Amino acid sequence: MRIGYKLAAEGFGPAELIRQAVCAEEAGFDFVEISDHYHPWLDNQGHSPFAWTVLGAIAARTERIGLATGVTCPTMRYHPAIIAQAAATLALVADGRFTLGVGAGERLNEHVTGRGFPAARVRHEMLREALEIIRLLWQGGYQSYEGRHLSLEDARVFDLPSAPPVLAVAAGGPEAARIAGELGDGLFATEPKPSLVHTFREAGGAGPRYAEVPMAWAPDAGTGARAALATSRWAVTGWKVMSELPNPANFEAASKTVREEDILNQFACGTDPDRFAEVTQPYVDAGFDHLVLQNAGPDPDGFIDFYRRELDGPLRKLTARH
Repeated sequence: MRIGYKLAAEGFGPAELIRQAVCAEEAGFDFVEISDHYHPWLDNQGHSPFAWTVLGAIAARTERIGLATGVTCPTMRYHPAIIAQAAATLALVADGRFTLGVGAGERLNEHVTGRGFPAARVRHEMLREALEIIRLLWQGGYQSYEGRHLSLEDARVFDLPSAPPVLAVAAGGPEAARIAGELGDGLFATEPKPSLVHTFREAGGAGPRYAEVPMAWAPDAGTGARAALATSRWAVTGWKVMSELPNPANFEAASKTVREEDILNQFACGTDPDRFAEVTQPYVDAGFDHLVLQNAGPDPDGFIDFYRRELDGPLRKLTARH
C-alpha cells in the first residue's frame, strides 16, 4: 500500500503547495499528487497555479517523495507532444519519481482555448490518440502521427529519462478503464468502484491503481464538514456533473443543495482515526493500492501531523475484506 497527499491546487497558491509537499515528505507520505486545472471548482477556493511549475519546484526541494499529476488532459488545453516533453523533463529533474496521470478532461479547464468541449465518446478517442503520441515520442527519435483528431509532424523529445514515467489513466467508467488497461501503465479514479479495477485488469492493466479518498481533518467533525461544504461540496455531485460544467459559477449553482450531512456521509471528518479508516476501506476493497488522501479541512498542517501520528500505520495495514 502506498499513501499519497493531495495538493489542493484550487485552494492554495504555488509557494504554499511547495511547502506542503516538503512537509508531506517529512511526515512519511510516499507521494504527492496535484490537480492540473486552469480554474478552481469554486471561486471561493481562490487559486489555480500552473501545476508543472509547482511540481518542478517540489522536485528541487525534496529527495524521496513521488510526484504525480492528478490528472492532466493531453488533448485540448495541451497538445500531447507538449505533455510528452514536460513529463520527460520532470522525470529527469525528479530522478524518476514522477507519474504522469492523464484523463479525458473537464469542461471547466479545457473550454478556455475556445475549441469547444466534445462529447465523451470523442474525448475518449482523442485520449487514445494522445497516449499513442506520447508513447511514440518517448521511444526517441523524430516521430510523426496522423489520427482522426490529433496529429504530430517530425517531433522529437531530446531529453528523455532512461525509463519513461509511469502513465496512469483516469477512469470514471468502463471505456476509460479499458483505455487505461490497453494504453496506460496504471489506473486513476475518484470513486471506489471495483468494476473500474476489474475492467482495467481485463484490458491488460497490471500497474498501480490510484484513488482519491475524501477527508476533512478538524478539531471536531462538524468543523471539518463545514469547511468541506464551503470549498469542496462539488465533490459529491458525481463525475458526469464534474466533467461537463464550464465555470466555477456553474459549480456554485449545481452544488447549492449539498448539505452538511451529505459531506459527513462521504468524507472522513474530525479526528477519529477509525472514521478515516472506515472511509478508506472501500477503496482498498475495490482493489486500489495507491491511496491519495484529499484533505478538505481548514488546517493542512494539522492534517499532515494527524496523518503522521494517527493514520500512517493503520491505513497501511488495511487489506481487502473479500
